[in-house]
Amino acid sequence: MKEQLSIAKIWKAVRSWLLIFLGCSILGTAFVLFVNPYKFVPGGVYGLAVVMHNIFPSIQVGTFGYMFDIPLMITALIIFGGKFGARTIAAAAFTPGFMNLLTTLVYPTKEAIESLDPALLLGGHLNLSNDLLLAGLLASILIGVGMGIVVRQQATTGGTDIVAMLLNKYCGMKFSTGIFYADGFVVLTGLLVIGFGLFIGEANPSGWLLTIYSLLIIYASSRVLAYVLDGASYDKLLFIITDNHAELKKFILEDLERSATYLRARGMYTDAEREMIFLVISRKEVRQVQQKIKNIDPRAFVVVTDAYDTYGEGFKPFPEDDALQAE
Repeated sequence: MKEQLSIAKIWKAVRSWLLIFLGCSILGTAFVLFVNPYKFVPGGVYGLAVVMHNIFPSIQVGTFGYMFDIPLMITALIIFGGKFGARTIAAAAFTPGFMNLLTTLVYPTKEAIESLDPALLLGGHLNLSNDLLLAGLLASILIGVGMGIVVRQQATTGGTDIVAMLLNKYCGMKFSTGIFYADGFVVLTGLLVIGFGLFIGEANPSGWLLTIYSLLIIYASSRVLAYVLDGASYDKLLFIITDNHAELKKFILEDLERSATYLRARGMYTDAEREMIFLVISRKEVRQVQQKIKNIDPRAFVVVTDAYDTYGEGFKPFPEDDALQAE
């Protein structure tokens, strides 16, 4: 029994590390294929690295990522402790290197790597210059999924997500909201350099459009990130007032195999006291419950609303003390 527990513990640790590297690889792929070639600046140290690459094209985006990540990694190590710091260091060290390696594989020459011309990306087979919205959408999905996988393992890819985690820890700000605000500063930097030509001497006539796409990527990726961290909420909350409690109680306990709570309520008009049923069910069960209530008591009064998060038996487990708040 102890041996089985030990193997399970080892596998859990190995799986966690594999997921971290998988998430970092997805994130790096998003930047190399769908961000860097189109001069999007979707926040973070890698967005800032895109800006710096436009100023110093001989230095790869991933290399700039290392330059910005080091002080932030030190901060994460000090604030979040050894275990978290080790995971953060590994993720932040792996991602820029993966980006540099993938960049050398998908571009044919050193000059192509410096220009990051999408027409040269994979021999031109993945050139989305005429469909920037699709490029931005793909970037958003991959960035959100990659970052979400990493953060679920209580790590971070470095950069402004560390800033967001600090805001989450000390200010109570939602993690995805912190990412959105922190990255806004980087987008403005991109607008000044790429859009207005600051430091590079050549303004991009469509720079304002790239900035809009960058903001859309930040927002969309933050939504994907929130979904990966917390999942979609499909639970519904029902408040039911009926005169036929016995039959409805039997239906809830036996057919739905759920429980509910009686709440004491008093009608404002009649001043009569009644018992109201408080019930949480999944979205797919709503129609079934509505039809049953209609058959039992057509005059019943029912309110259906969204239950954003539901914890406890039959629903989601309670989060860990150090879990991040995505929403």
